[in-house]
Amino acid sequence: MKPYLSERLKQIKPSPTMAISDKARELRAAGEDVISLSQGEPDFETPDHIKQAALKAMRDGHTRYTSVDGIPELKSAICTKFKQDNQLSYDQSQISVSTGGKQVLYNAFMATLNPGDEVVIPAPYWVSYPDMVVLAEGRPVFVPCPAENNFKLTAKDLEAAITPATRWLILNSPSNPTGSVYSRAELEALAGVLLRHPDVLIMTDDIYEHLIYGDAHFFTLAQVEPELIFRTLTCNGMSKTYCMTGWRIGFAGGPEPLIKAMAKLQSQSTSNPTSISQYAATAALNGGREFLAEMLAAYEERRDTVVKLLGNIEGITCATPDGAFYVYPSCAGLLGAIAPTGERLENDTAVGSYLLDAAKVTVVPGEAFGLPGHFRVSYATAIENLVEACDRIRLACEKLTLS
Repeated sequence: MKPYLSERLKQIKPSPTMAISDKARELRAAGEDVISLSQGEPDFETPDHIKQAALKAMRDGHTRYTSVDGIPELKSAICTKFKQDNQLSYDQSQISVSTGGKQVLYNAFMATLNPGDEVVIPAPYWVSYPDMVVLAEGRPVFVPCPAENNFKLTAKDLEAAITPATRWLILNSPSNPTGSVYSRAELEALAGVLLRHPDVLIMTDDIYEHLIYGDAHFFTLAQVEPELIFRTLTCNGMSKTYCMTGWRIGFAGGPEPLIKAMAKLQSQSTSNPTSISQYAATAALNGGREFLAEMLAAYEERRDTVVKLLGNIEGITCATPDGAFYVYPSCAGLLGAIAPTGERLENDTAVGSYLLDAAKVTVVPGEAFGLPGHFRVSYATAIENLVEACDRIRLACEKLTLS
């Protein structure tokens, strides 16, 4: 009998963040007192006016198939959003709406990559980028962006990574997993490189656009350098800002030929996103964002608390990020430490496993994001949970014999 599974499937791995979050849920279901800091999901409720719009859509009978890549009302709201927030002008024919932000990216890669095409991915990166590229028969090209560069890609390193085979650059700001935010000057420097390489397409993942703290400001690449809009796919979605993770609506603006190609692909896979979610997303984008102030204040307090508490633990250092709801502390000082069981913590995966066993706290090892020696903590949970989790991590680390 032939194998059931394709060779293609063997080239990718399950999402590490989802796997760790699932593990936490399993342990809690078994009675374990586990605090999960691994899930990248807001703990705030979807604002009520968005829920009410979904109820109205159902009552009005909007429960049937829609256009493959989005209803006109939603596309219009997205065009307005891009114009008001990012000074980007798109027609509805340049807008794609998909079942979550992940599908937008996946459709773009599947529609454009040929075997051997290269995709430049700054590391650390969101865990799904490389596997999407591999599924589309492309080749991920990782560019390390260490802590001394604030985990951001430099113009020099971008120039060195581009080859005749380069098809895409992915740029994620604010970043998952680090929370780093590119300044206008940093984007201008990257744009200068890209203007010299006209065959390179650009994908900006702006899903955390409105989760910005302090004096930081958000800019997207096509906004900073308008000449790049003709080869940039500006990606966003409803999950983080509007707390709509389960509603599954992502969107993008880009060149019309690319948007049409993505719609063609989507027509033969999922077809349209959920009709009810599209009407809810329309109400979200057309409504105000007054609810954001309370969210941002809570996130900023949580961030500052986690940075302080983790930074006080021997063996861990933690920078203060400007955006998203993650910190990406270094655990380099814990590597080589001996656990009470006699196990040596050789890498960040071992550190993560130790924290789960000894502290009953889940974090995501840095290896999953392509820059080892760190781990990711999501502070999208109640501050009481964060304080308790950090205290547990401190107690667990005090039991280690540091080398």
